[in-house]
Amino acid sequence: MNRYDKVFSFMTEKLEAEMPARLSYHSLNHILDVLGAAINLAELEKLSEADTELLKIAVLFHDAGFIKTIRGHEEVGCNMANEILPPFGFNKQEIEIISGMIMATKYPPAPKTLSEKIICDADLDYLGRDDFFEIGNKLFNELRSQGSLSSENEWNSLQVNFLTTHRYFTEASKQLREEKKKIHLREVKKLVMASNEDL
Repeated sequence: MNRYDKVFSFMTEKLEAEMPARLSYHSLNHILDVLGAAINLAELEKLSEADTELLKIAVLFHDAGFIKTIRGHEEVGCNMANEILPPFGFNKQEIEIISGMIMATKYPPAPKTLSEKIICDADLDYLGRDDFFEIGNKLFNELRSQGSLSSENEWNSLQVNFLTTHRYFTEASKQLREEKKKIHLREVKKLVMASNEDL
């Protein structure tokens, strides 16, 4: 078992056991979904094997901070990486690169390296996929349970703003997801318009 497989096994067990159950979106399922998207994008963008390994590790930690907090969970994820990764054979420089990727996912994202661009795109890969509404509904339920949203129309208005301003950073994501994302934006705009007409 290589060091990545060991970290994967350790982190999936930890996330399964410690992620708050009320997080319907920021769950282990989300992290595994982002991991799959990141691996696909790394291949399409021809990321090196060494950088892909660090990318996969960063994905496992990018939302792990939700175990402790919602606000500032990225910083907590970096702290966890600094604490957990050295015994698995990761050095200071590697952990700094991993932390850079985790912090790149903080909103609004400002990725600098190709690896940082890939993790940002993988994190929001679903915006341009067929399961957009299914996954979005999980986020809506999570935000509503936190008291951040009060109605579905408020959620849809938020989605319109988010989809309008969001952009993918890698060429692979632009080609794979941009067109479908635009379709979703049009669909959500229709929902908002229909809801406003009912008022």
